[in-house]
Amino acid sequence: MSESEMGLRDRLIEVGVDLVTREGAQSLTLREIARRAGVSHGAPRRYFPTHLDLLSAIARRGFADLGARAETAIGDGDGDGGTNPREQLMTLGRVYLDFALAQRGMYELMFRHDLLESGTLGLRETSLPLFGVLVDLVGRVRPHADAAVVAGALWANLHGIAQLWGWGSLQLATGAEDFVPLLTAALDAHLGPEER
Repeated sequence: MSESEMGLRDRLIEVGVDLVTREGAQSLTLREIARRAGVSHGAPRRYFPTHLDLLSAIARRGFADLGARAETAIGDGDGDGGTNPREQLMTLGRVYLDFALAQRGMYELMFRHDLLESGTLGLRETSLPLFGVLVDLVGRVRPHADAAVVAGALWANLHGIAQLWGWGSLQLATGAEDFVPLLTAALDAHLGPEER
C-alpha cells in the first residue's frame, strides 16, 4: 500500500473516531465517513472490504486510547496508582469508568457484539492486554484465587457500573453523586474489604 493510500486509510479511521466521539456509534455509516473524509462513498471499500472492518479499525483506536490512559495512570507503580496493587486497581477502575462515561460512543462501539464475534476487531490484540493487567493486579491482591475469574467478574461489574451510571439508573437508585463509592464497593466485593 502506497503512502498516499495509507494516508487515506488513516484519514477514514480518524474521521470515524471523530464522528463516533461527537455523534455516537449509530452515526458510523460508510457513506457518512466517506462524505466527511471528502471521498466517494465507494472509496472506503478499497481499504476496508466490509463495514465491520472499518468499524473494527475505529474501535481498535478506542482500545489503544484506553490502554494508553491506563498505562499512564498506573504505569509500573510510579504513577498515580501507587505501588499497592489495590490502589492500582482503584486507579484502573477510575480510568475505565471515566473513559466509558466521557467516550460513550467509542465505548459502545468497542464492545459491540457483532464486532467482537466477527473476529475483525482482533480482540486478542485489543482488549486482552488490558485484561491481562487487571488479572495481574487481582492476582497480587488475592494470590490464592483464580485471578482470571475474579478479574472477569470485576470487569463485568465495572462494565455494569459504566452502563447503569451512563443511563442515570445508579444515581437514581443509590443517590450517589459520583461513581467512586460504587467502584470501592465493587473492589471490596471481589477482593475482600481493604485491610486498614
